[in-house]
Amino acid sequence: MNVPQHIAIILDGNGRWAKSKGMPRNYGHAQGSKNVERICEEAWRMGIKYLTVYAFSTENWSRPKDEVDALMKLLRNYMKTCLKTAKKNDMKIRVIGDIRRLDEDIRTRIVELEEATKDNGGLNFQIAINYGSRDEIVRAVRKIAADCAEGKIGSQEIDEKVFGQYLDTHDIPDPDLLIRTSGEQRLSNYLLWQLAYTEFYFTDVPWPDFSKEELVKAIEQYQARERRYGGVKEEQEDV
Repeated sequence: MNVPQHIAIILDGNGRWAKSKGMPRNYGHAQGSKNVERICEEAWRMGIKYLTVYAFSTENWSRPKDEVDALMKLLRNYMKTCLKTAKKNDMKIRVIGDIRRLDEDIRTRIVELEEATKDNGGLNFQIAINYGSRDEIVRAVRKIAADCAEGKIGSQEIDEKVFGQYLDTHDIPDPDLLIRTSGEQRLSNYLLWQLAYTEFYFTDVPWPDFSKEELVKAIEQYQARERRYGGVKEEQEDV
């Protein structure tokens, strides 16, 4: 089975899923969090090496305060369970995004989690928290500008490879497949640089209902596509 090396997922539909069941939006986020663990395990069993999920965007701060507070509480709890899951499944955890806006206790747990799992050899699991791709690019440009001003790098040395090393995702291969759940068909400021040649898969299934079977469907669609990276496939001549 030709599986993608790296899958990125926009975890959409938690709130709408909960509302459809007569439950509060926060219930949907909690169930969605549990599903992340299930899909991590299934992805690794299928041979996927990297999984990146969009957990909390820079724009999510504009949501109602009680929902943001609930998401932060959920994040705190997830950081605890994630360490246990990482030990169990040998996962390597990395958080991408600008964590400076997060509360100190969450930042501390992120650092501890990354340090504790840095040598693990299983699934490379990236969690995007307070992440926005435009913000990531702006932060990268500022770092490059500072390094240029200090003489650490010359402007003529800057190319795509060098620029990529200033992004949150440095040393991580670009995604082969992007999955977005719950019917929306947009990127929502997610990995704009990294998704240049990624295959997209959109499904109406909300994230809490996204199962192993749904993941297989996405991979099967990926396998049926021809990745040209801007090139042209040479047509076979008729014999």
